Amino acid sequence: MGRLSRRAFALAAVSAVSAFTTTGAAAPARRDAAAGGERAATGEMRGVWLATVANRDWPSRTGLTAAQQRSELLGWLDLAVRDRLNTVVLQVRPTADALWPSSYEPWSEVLTGTQGKAPGWDPLGTAVTEAHARGLELHAWFNPYRVATHTDPSRLVASHPARKHPDWVVPYGGKLYYNPGLPQVRAFVQDAMLDAVAKYPVDAVHFDDYFYPYPVAGQTFDDDDAYDEYGGGFPNRAAWRRDNIDKLVRETAARVKSVRPGTEFGISPFGVWRNATTDSRGSDTRSLQSYDDIHADTRKWVSEGWIDYVVPQLYWNIGLAAADYAKLVPWWAEVARGSRTKLYLGEALYKAGDPAQPAAWQDPAELSRHLTLAARYPEVRGHVHFAAKDVRTDRIGAMARVVADHYKQSVKPPA
Repeated sequence: MGRLSRRAFALAAVSAVSAFTTTGAAAPARRDAAAGGERAATGEMRGVWLATVANRDWPSRTGLTAAQQRSELLGWLDLAVRDRLNTVVLQVRPTADALWPSSYEPWSEVLTGTQGKAPGWDPLGTAVTEAHARGLELHAWFNPYRVATHTDPSRLVASHPARKHPDWVVPYGGKLYYNPGLPQVRAFVQDAMLDAVAKYPVDAVHFDDYFYPYPVAGQTFDDDDAYDEYGGGFPNRAAWRRDNIDKLVRETAARVKSVRPGTEFGISPFGVWRNATTDSRGSDTRSLQSYDDIHADTRKWVSEGWIDYVVPQLYWNIGLAAADYAKLVPWWAEVARGSRTKLYLGEALYKAGDPAQPAAWQDPAELSRHLTLAARYPEVRGHVHFAAKDVRTDRIGAMARVVADHYKQSVKPPA
């Protein structure tokens, strides 16, 4: 995740950029006011992702003292309170490692600069305690299958499970991944993640959008042996891969409830399930498709009610030809309608004021318009902003505008 991972795909996934328009952005005032009042009464998600991979947001660099790391962490929690947010989604397993004393995987190198080296304190335990003391929810964010952001197993600590089980690992696109097609891998990554749930009263388990890796031109994800052994009952490899991810989602959901019944399970998938040109049930988009390209049937997880909440990453501006925010919001609202799964929307604060982005993102009001538009749809129960560093720097005041326009009073997350 962050600059080195999933967010880069929001740009690569769309094939065209149109001129910015505000068509459809404004909703009738009465409907917006009613929606806002309803959300205040029933709770509203106001979240922020706090990314640790490659020290994207926190810690600011490796090798800080325990006291410095703790001070920075508390600063991020205080920032969330300042902007009247109510949820921090903290990345606690960025690359098959841990930000807590895990019996399954090594300490993350983002803390000390050396994988496996104890930082001298308990980051996740502290985060949960201090978030709750401030009235914030703490959602523990895990990446299930990413092992490393390089392809050299010898760079992993000697005790790393990926070195003990090299047959579990597939190099692809300059990274190492656990093979989702192996049942023993699926069981292990669940054990590793549920270790944190057993130890800490986290409010939710949170997955991002990495399941099978995003496609890299000219490269093949080599799972031939696993497919030969386990894929015989499926019409093709893609169907088998989707089933592997479906099993991960279903099994994780059941195990979270078993280990800690009050903890939710949510997923933040890529914002496009399928394009309507591929599938009549899809969205009016021309983009990478999570169903086909990373084998994640995100629509199914919602319609079947397997997950407690979904946060599609709608990281595009209103009016973008290839993936229009104004078209994707009603599509996801329709998917969530009648389901037990709560719908939140992932917002691309990191694009606001970035000169490399389209003109729409140079307007401080673009992000606020997103929330205004989303208020037309009662299925939308809130928003999560990527990411913490961008909340703090707020290059052009886009977050300040959101707070002024939409977060005038503190509210609790949806029950």
